[in-house]
Amino acid sequence: MNKKILIPLIVVLVLVAAYAGYTLTKTPKKTVPPKINGTVYILQKQFTLNLSGGQYATLTVALLLPPVQSVGTTSATDPPPTGFGSLTDEAPIRAIITNDLTDQPASALLTQRGRAVLEHKILSNINSETDTKVTAIYFTDLAVQ
Repeated sequence: MNKKILIPLIVVLVLVAAYAGYTLTKTPKKTVPPKINGTVYILQKQFTLNLSGGQYATLTVALLLPPVQSVGTTSATDPPPTGFGSLTDEAPIRAIITNDLTDQPASALLTQRGRAVLEHKILSNINSETDTKVTAIYFTDLAVQ
């Protein structure tokens, strides 16, 4: 009668020990940091800009804000103007983008290298001239005519 109780008890103990050994030796999953670290804020109103040579560009711009950067809030009693978002420095940021892109050659927006140079210039100007800290600029919808 002792053997009837002892054998199942040993089997249960072996299974518990095997499970514990498996879970303790298993390597923990690595946490992968996010590829986009922060908040992507899309400037709501599209830009239409005059380029050199009589051409023009239409584009949408997005800003990558650090995780601690606030995008502001909107209220029903005091909403931002139509076509504008809740970012407190949106008007100066739009002015910087307009000034930096106006009269550029179309080739500056049509090549990846040209866009990268312009994005860096805009990023530097935004970070030095406004209280909003931006970590990256993205030209999203872009058309040049």
